[in-house]
Amino acid sequence: MSQREFALRAGLAAALSLAAFGAVAAPPDDPEIGRLSQRLTVLEASPDTAQVGTFERYRARQAIEDARQARSRDRVEAVRLADRRVETAEIVVRTQLAQRELDRLDRERSELLVEASRRDADRARAEAERLRVQAQIQAEEAERLRQAADQEAAARQQAEGLLDDVAGKQAAKLRAARERDAELARKEAELLGTDAPPATPPKPKSKKK
Repeated sequence: MSQREFALRAGLAAALSLAAFGAVAAPPDDPEIGRLSQRLTVLEASPDTAQVGTFERYRARQAIEDARQARSRDRVEAVRLADRRVETAEIVVRTQLAQRELDRLDRERSELLVEASRRDADRARAEAERLRVQAQIQAEEAERLRQAADQEAAARQQAEGLLDDVAGKQAAKLRAARERDAELARKEAELLGTDAPPATPPKPKSKKK
């Protein structure tokens, strides 16, 4: 233990002893000092404040005792100082208690975040697996549709080829028939001594307006 801590503890013990003595010996016509002492006693009575604001409570006890022992002309200023020290002790104790509570809540929050992260990771893995299966199904369906489209295009091309063959054969037959008709007409004209008709009838002339 350092000398400063030893001195602080010794002073605190002395201040508490003096406070206990002063609580008994304080004159009844000193209500302000009594109220300050009562405020500090209430502050020290809670087990939650046993380890917080030790130095500030010690200084407040000293200030109260100094005010109790002050001469009449110095009492007003001494009481004002004691009041500030008691108020400072109250603020420090409340602040440190609030910080303790914040630390506790922060630890709980960290634990909850860890648990939530673990659950989120499990959900993320499950969702990733679901999306992977869905993507695989969609890829297989797209491949099936592509193959069906290729087969349909091949069938259409084959059908168009057959239609072209049929149309070509029909056109060839038509040309052959026309040529035979023209040959027959020419031979008939020779037999009759007339000019052979043209292979195709002439187009009618358009009338001039």
